[in-house]
Amino acid sequence: MASTSHLHSKLKRRRLIAAAGGLGGAALLAACSDGDEGSAGGEAWTFTDDRGETVDLEAPPVTIVAFTGLAAALHDYGIAIKHVYGPTIAEDGTADPQAGRLPVDDLDILGNVYGEFDMEAFAALNPQLLASHHYEGYPLWYLPEENVGEVESLAPTVGVEISNGTLDEVIDRHTRLAEALGADLTTSANTAAIERYDAAVETLRSAAAANPIRVLVANAYGENFNVANPPNFNVLVKCVELGLDLVVPESTDEGGYWEALSWENAAKYDADLVFLDARTGNLQPDDLAGYPTWNAISAVAAGQVFAWNSEPVYSHLGSAEILEGIAQAVTDARPVTG
Repeated sequence: MASTSHLHSKLKRRRLIAAAGGLGGAALLAACSDGDEGSAGGEAWTFTDDRGETVDLEAPPVTIVAFTGLAAALHDYGIAIKHVYGPTIAEDGTADPQAGRLPVDDLDILGNVYGEFDMEAFAALNPQLLASHHYEGYPLWYLPEENVGEVESLAPTVGVEISNGTLDEVIDRHTRLAEALGADLTTSANTAAIERYDAAVETLRSAAAANPIRVLVANAYGENFNVANPPNFNVLVKCVELGLDLVVPESTDEGGYWEALSWENAAKYDADLVFLDARTGNLQPDDLAGYPTWNAISAVAAGQVFAWNSEPVYSHLGSAEILEGIAQAVTDARPVTG
């Protein structure tokens, strides 16, 4: 496992490489959207985001900084974002799950962990736009609160809502921004991705019907084993819609996302299959091997644990991949609860 200092050295080296190649942040496609709310046609560019805020520019933005998860979705539609912040590379140098198919070795990473954002590097880019996900209570996800004012003084911002709405609606919000930045959804690659997503939906529907098992979705972090509340996660809402039987916790935190259980009570809910949050920083099965209450869950004892990313890449391709993975996990699992 690489040390933190080694990781930071790699990030600085990548930033220098990116700077040597010029400060143009996004290789935008030529095609532009002509929708009412976002367009890159002609001289001017305008886009109204999910916060209800409108960005008006004299020309389409080129130097763009984006949250890694959003950049990954745009990348899937053919929009290349060079400058990112958020979970991008793991300490061993591999791509973080939220980076999707981004070419992480070629990116300029302004911050790789929560609370980290290089304001000096951001200002030096003369950015034309910062784009991020938007949660209720977090207008620009992963951007440290103390940096918001300075960022907004240097560049306009766009927030793409992911905490409200169905999975299909969230995907549509990403495609709307992608099209505004020049993506063509009729290309063979994008058409294939859309078809793959539609097929993945039906595959999961069939898997759930063929194997009606009970699934526990959880996050293991620090002192708590957190049980997910399905209605607050768009992917899980989709799973329930398609017939999957998910554990619903009896109570949740203030945000409604999780029921936090002490490790003494981690086996409160039993299940045939566990989806365990695979995001960087969370405990994984190898870390939990010595926890008796973890091992007391029937699915864990049977080795039926699926690595689940609670912040997937919200493109058609990224969403297809996660639904395909869930469908395969359901198909492979067997009933083990009494």
